[in-house]
Amino acid sequence: MDRPSALERALREAAPHEIFDVVRSSIERRFHARAVELLVADYAMTRLQPVGVLPYTRRPLPVYESAPGRAFGAQEPHCVHDRQGSTVAAHVPVSVRGDRLGVLSITLPVGSSGSLPAEVLWELQQCADALAHEMVVAERDTDVFLQARRAERLTLAAEMQWQLLPGRSCARPEYSLGAQLEPAYAIFGDSFDWSASADDLDVTVSNGMGEGIDAALLTNLAINALRNARRAGLDLSDQAYLANQAVYGQHQGSQYVSTLLFHFHLESGEVEIIDAGSPRVWRIRRGAIEAIDLEAQLPLGMFEDTAYTPQHFSVEPGDRLLFISDGVYDALSPGGEKYSLHALAKSINSTRLLPASQVPRAMLQELLGHRGSGPAVDDSLVMCVDWHGRPSADHGQPSPDDAGVPVS
Repeated sequence: MDRPSALERALREAAPHEIFDVVRSSIERRFHARAVELLVADYAMTRLQPVGVLPYTRRPLPVYESAPGRAFGAQEPHCVHDRQGSTVAAHVPVSVRGDRLGVLSITLPVGSSGSLPAEVLWELQQCADALAHEMVVAERDTDVFLQARRAERLTLAAEMQWQLLPGRSCARPEYSLGAQLEPAYAIFGDSFDWSASADDLDVTVSNGMGEGIDAALLTNLAINALRNARRAGLDLSDQAYLANQAVYGQHQGSQYVSTLLFHFHLESGEVEIIDAGSPRVWRIRRGAIEAIDLEAQLPLGMFEDTAYTPQHFSVEPGDRLLFISDGVYDALSPGGEKYSLHALAKSINSTRLLPASQVPRAMLQELLGHRGSGPAVDDSLVMCVDWHGRPSADHGQPSPDDAGVPVS
């Protein structure tokens, strides 16, 4: 097989829609692989769908009940030995900077032992990593991978919302982050965004008014206004102020966006937060589930000259923060029963051992069990941030500004 460096060069020279073909040919030459398949996670994160000629020639696989799904969930290679066929199916995760894209599945001939040498798995993982990086770049120039993510047709509003999002998870030594929207194929107006530098992490979670195209346009305006202010180097208060003016200038207060703005300092764990009528925030610290008490300020775009004042608190290594939209709290069962705080606390507790990237999907799946299979009346958004901190940082004791309200 081409060495990883040679493979990377070949990928850079390939047309965007051909990058998987380059990886497949490389693996086939080196290992005499009998089959190489790329499966990508769909928008709902419940299926792994084959990348190939549309319409699909192979059935999708469930994320939680398949061998490739085990590799996807654990983010580790998973091998299955077929003794009758003297082959091993090696499933390796395709991810980039913590964002889980899919799985590369390779069927290889083996001897009676049925095991693959560690160096072979390592090389296959290198191929999957190289492919993941190129997929992210290729999506600017081809629809092949975006089309494969669709288990059904997106509404136009959902198309606009998904194109706005930065990803569904990311990871650095200081933190791990995951987020998910439901219903994935018919989003109303909820959104999230994040951006990191060497020393800071900025996170926003938004809940826009309305439905369909109007909601998508409103959210796009608010998110891009926040990005514009952030990229100009403005502080959190000015980011909120200018985004507020942009939304108000367009809608004169008739529409607005509830938004939560976070600015984490990665070295110290100090956090600035502005609650502009936003989704609620929960924290798990040393096993205790707490609602973070925030000063509610006006949503973006409600009034023209609203001034926003950040609050301050700190996070400690081991903390988990959860941002949860009102589409979760207000979800009704088929019998009209509202999703309760007790049910939410139970869901938070049941997912405490999962990595941040898997928590939103798991919590929304539990919500779906309450809501039933009927159409949703609002978006449901869950974002999870696990704070690891920097090993050299002295985080000290919790800040006196921390305000946790235990949930019974």
